[in-house]
Amino acid sequence: MAKPTQEKTPEKERDIKQEGGNGSSILINIVTTTIVCIIFIGVNYFLQSNLLTTQLKSVSSQESVDENSEQLDKPERGIVLDLGDFTMNLSDVQPRRYLKANVAVEVTNPMPEPAEEEKSSGHGGHGSAAPNSKKALIEEMEQYKPAIRDAVITVLTSKTSDELATTAGKELAKQQIAESVNGIFDGEREVIRVSFGQFIMQ
Repeated sequence: MAKPTQEKTPEKERDIKQEGGNGSSILINIVTTTIVCIIFIGVNYFLQSNLLTTQLKSVSSQESVDENSEQLDKPERGIVLDLGDFTMNLSDVQPRRYLKANVAVEVTNPMPEPAEEEKSSGHGGHGSAAPNSKKALIEEMEQYKPAIRDAVITVLTSKTSDELATTAGKELAKQQIAESVNGIFDGEREVIRVSFGQFIMQ
């Protein structure tokens, strides 16, 4: 006797489709989650490596800035040329005023400073070489002295007593003297600073 065939009802077909659909949706969810995690890890790694690189660059640049600032903090030392005393009329008309000043200029030293060991040891004539070279440079600077004195007189006699009475006026005069003297050296030397010793206006 033949068994009656079971008829598939619409409800059973729907249940079978849902079971198959659930399996494929779980697979899609796993793949999607895996892709999102990989992207997140990649982006995180990229951002962390960029941040670390940026921090390393900033640390290294900060160290170089600190080294440069330490070098800049050390005042440059040069050859001091004392120009002596000046007594000159200022450009005031009524009443006539005059200035008595002592001026010195410090210019760059092209000769490198000897090492401390060489200064103290004196072996092989190193101890006497440094003073001789400095003495030669000072003697060389003496030939510029008349022209430098003339530049100082030209700048200061163009000023009034009111202009030179202020600190800003004195600093401006020093700057103008430095520019004039640099023109005399024509690039061979450079003025580091101009100093006024005695500075009396009457």
